[in-house]
Formats: sequence, C-alpha cells, structure tokens
Amino acid sequence: MNTITAPIAAQQAGVSITTIRTWCRRGAVAAAKVAGRWVIEAASLARRIAIGTRKPAKPVAFTLDAITAIGGARWTKGGKDRVYINGWTQYLGLEIEHYRSGNISSAALHGESISNSEAYRLASAVHKVYFDVADGKVYIQWGNSGPRTMTRDEIAAAIFSGIRAAIAAL
Repeated sequence: MNTITAPIAAQQAGVSITTIRTWCRRGAVAAAKVAGRWVIEAASLARRIAIGTRKPAKPVAFTLDAITAIGGARWTKGGKDRVYINGWTQYLGLEIEHYRSGNISSAALHGESISNSEAYRLASAVHKVYFDVADGKVYIQWGNSGPRTMTRDEIAAAIFSGIRAAIAAL
C-alpha cells in the first residue's frame, strides 16, 4: 500500500493541509494517524481528487421545449397555455399492469410490489400534472384519493424529481 503525508497530499489535491486533515477525520480518504501525523493512502486520495474534478451537474430548467421533449402534450384554450404530462406515474416510480377490462392486475412502487388497491389510491391521488408556459412552473392538480404509502408532499417531490431527471437525461 502506497502512502503519503498530509503536506504532500495537500499539494497533490491542490487544497490546504487543514482540508486534508478534515478529509482524514471524516473518512473522505483512507488514512491513519501514525506518531501523531496523518498518513494517507495514495489511491484513496486519487479517488477523492477525481470526485472533486467531476463536472457539476447542468442545471435543469422547466421549459416548454424540455417538457414537450419528455412527452408532454401542449394545450391552449381560454388564455391558458399548458403542457400536460400524461405519463406522470412513471416519474413517481409507479408501475401498473392492467387486465383487458381496465382493472389493475399488478403494481409496483420503486420496483417493490404493492397492493392493487394502493396502486389505485396512488394513481388517483393526482388528477393532472402540467407545466404552465406563462409562469414556467409545474403544477399538480390533486385527486380525491389518499394513499397510505406516501403523503402529498412525498408524491409531489417524487414527481418533480422524476421530471427533473428526465429533462437532465435529454
């Protein structure tokens, strides 16, 4: 195992010795104290430096083009200009299979099986999800159902997060 001292590690990483010591204390790099001084594993430091040099994630903006690109359907009427997100359940992580009759045959939330009745409650908790072109915000119109597995805040956060991830993947 190749090890280096804190001053050499700081020089290699382009940070202060204090930062290196903090990384050592917090476990951000593999290190041990020997005779009162930090000795850092060189490979661990290289991994930590690589993390710091990654490009920051590009900011995700809710725009007409972006929402349309992920499958939104534009609708204008009566002075309103919206893009409806019809497949919002995918952003929630809800997967539903149906019989030919339309009834739910099986369901999963984030890959874990859930009851058909809970899937129905989740799916009917949200009436519509849409992007308002005028103010650039995504809105949720709530339905009448109250699911047991998630609160409205959790549902909204999951939908917004899923939409952001889909736009970022474009």
